[in-house]
Amino acid sequence: MVRRTRAEMEETRARLLQTARKVFSERGYADTSMDDLTAQAGLTRGALYHHFGDKKGLLAAVVDQMDAEMDARLRAISEAADDAWEGFCRRCRSYLEIALEPEFQRIVLRDARAVLGGASPESQRHCITSMQQLIDNLIREGKVAEVNSQVLASLIYGSLVEAAFWVADARSNSIDSGARLVQGVAALELLLRGLRVNS
Repeated sequence: MVRRTRAEMEETRARLLQTARKVFSERGYADTSMDDLTAQAGLTRGALYHHFGDKKGLLAAVVDQMDAEMDARLRAISEAADDAWEGFCRRCRSYLEIALEPEFQRIVLRDARAVLGGASPESQRHCITSMQQLIDNLIREGKVAEVNSQVLASLIYGSLVEAAFWVADARSNSIDSGARLVQGVAALELLLRGLRVNS
C-alpha cells in the first residue's frame, strides 16, 4: 500500500472540491454522478469516500468553502466603508446581490437547501456572530438602539437568508431574479431604516 504525504492528501482534497464545485454548478447535485465527478478529477471513488464520506459530504464541504468565501467578501465590503452604518447596509444588500450569481444560486441556495437543509449550524453561527459584532459596534456608536444584539443578528440573518432564497427561486414565478432582487433590496432598506436611532 502506498502512503500518501500530507501535501498529496491536501492536493487530492482540493482537486475533488474544485471539480465538484464546477460540476455541481453546471449540472446540479442530482444530475452529477460520483463516477463522472471522480473521472473528471482524475481520481477514484475511494479518494472521494476517504475525504468526504460520500457525495452528500462532498456537497457539504463545497458549501462550507463557498460560505467562507462569501463571508470574506462581505467582511471586506463592510470594512471598506467609511461609515459603520453604511458598511452594515452594504453588507446586507450584497448578500442579496450574491443570490443572483449562478454558482452560488445553484449550489448554496438550491442544492444545499434541498439536500442538506441549508447551511451547516457552524456556518450559521459564524454568520450570526459576525453580524452581531457589527451590530454591537453600531449600538456603541449610538446608531442602533440598545437591544440584544444576538437576537437582532439572528433576525436579520434569517431575513436575509430567506430573501436570498426568494430571489433565487424566480423560476417558480413570473417575476425574474433581477426584478426580485430590486424588490428584495427595497424591503431590506425599509427594514434597516427601522433599526436606526432617530431614523
